[in-house]
Amino acid sequence: MNFEIPRTLYRTEHEIFRESVAKFLRDEVLPHYEKWEDEGRTPLEIWRRAGEFGILGTSIPKEYGGMGGDFLYDAIVIEELGRYSVAAPAWDLHGYIIAPFLIRHGTEEQKASWLPHMVSGEHIAAIGLTEPGGGSDLKNLNTSAQLEDDGYIINGAKTFITNGHIANRILLATKTDRSLGAKGISMFWVNLNADGVSRGRNLKKIGNKAQDTAELFFDNVKVPAECRLGAENDGWRILMDGLVRERLVVAIRSMVIAEAAIDKTITYTKERKTFGQTVFDFQNTKFKLAEMVANVEALRPFVDRCIELQLTEDVTPELAAKVKLTTTEVADRVLDECLQLHGGYGYIWDLSIARNWADARVHRIYAGTNEVMKHIISRSL
Repeated sequence: MNFEIPRTLYRTEHEIFRESVAKFLRDEVLPHYEKWEDEGRTPLEIWRRAGEFGILGTSIPKEYGGMGGDFLYDAIVIEELGRYSVAAPAWDLHGYIIAPFLIRHGTEEQKASWLPHMVSGEHIAAIGLTEPGGGSDLKNLNTSAQLEDDGYIINGAKTFITNGHIANRILLATKTDRSLGAKGISMFWVNLNADGVSRGRNLKKIGNKAQDTAELFFDNVKVPAECRLGAENDGWRILMDGLVRERLVVAIRSMVIAEAAIDKTITYTKERKTFGQTVFDFQNTKFKLAEMVANVEALRPFVDRCIELQLTEDVTPELAAKVKLTTTEVADRVLDECLQLHGGYGYIWDLSIARNWADARVHRIYAGTNEVMKHIISRSL
């Protein structure tokens, strides 16, 4: 989209990086994407290629093998993934949601041991929060970690785990003291190849088909004490800190998906002819597109300001909830209208608008449902 209010976040070096990311996606990802959707997962090799290119460590400090950039570089990758309709590989989850947990809360020894493997793509990360029957209720986790000798014994189950089949590491939320409620949660960095870990079926979803999404089971899994992230029973604070960033990541992707969908729909309606004129020539089409453009363009400065605030870690939980709620709601309305303007072809998977419509629907669910976002916002009123 062409914005009447110019974007001012990015400088020349950022745009050069953006074009290199876009080229990487065009050359390395898009030619194989349909195959990955059919297979329901992405190959390990593309993760290694992304590691070599630098996508997996844009804001990871150089001393741990990363590029040493700031959140602007993360945001550029997120935007290009959304612009090119690439839901998998889930590099944004791996590098821009999970890695910051380790950077902010890990010890020097943990960061030196774990982060270089994430940067290279040797380790593929997942995050284990949601449990069967639990949904967004993180306070009442059933997965337990019991201290025993020089480590912890973990038992429980997680579901809806992105990268659940291809990942070899998971940031796992557990209960270490049930009597403390939310304050009894601890986080662990768990090797998914450890004894006692098993993986359920690859869940079939309506969208994000190239992402493998699994159920995971932990049966007396022994985890060394040095794999606990942060202090025991400090997991709730760690989670709340990380969820702010995760919700912003969702908002950034949602925003650019909506923008790209409008661009594609304008092009399509100007080319598609029916009843002796283009679809664009109908007043209904013009008015629908005008509404969408106005709504999306009005929201863009808000999202950009949140990105800017994230550079100084000044996005509050309430602000993250607001930007996630508004962008995902607007994006879904835009995508539904854009699909409608494509007519029957919009319902065919060969057109990216169908994939965008299906892929984006989950954004109102994960990182906390939009109902949870409303609850967070309402507490500050």
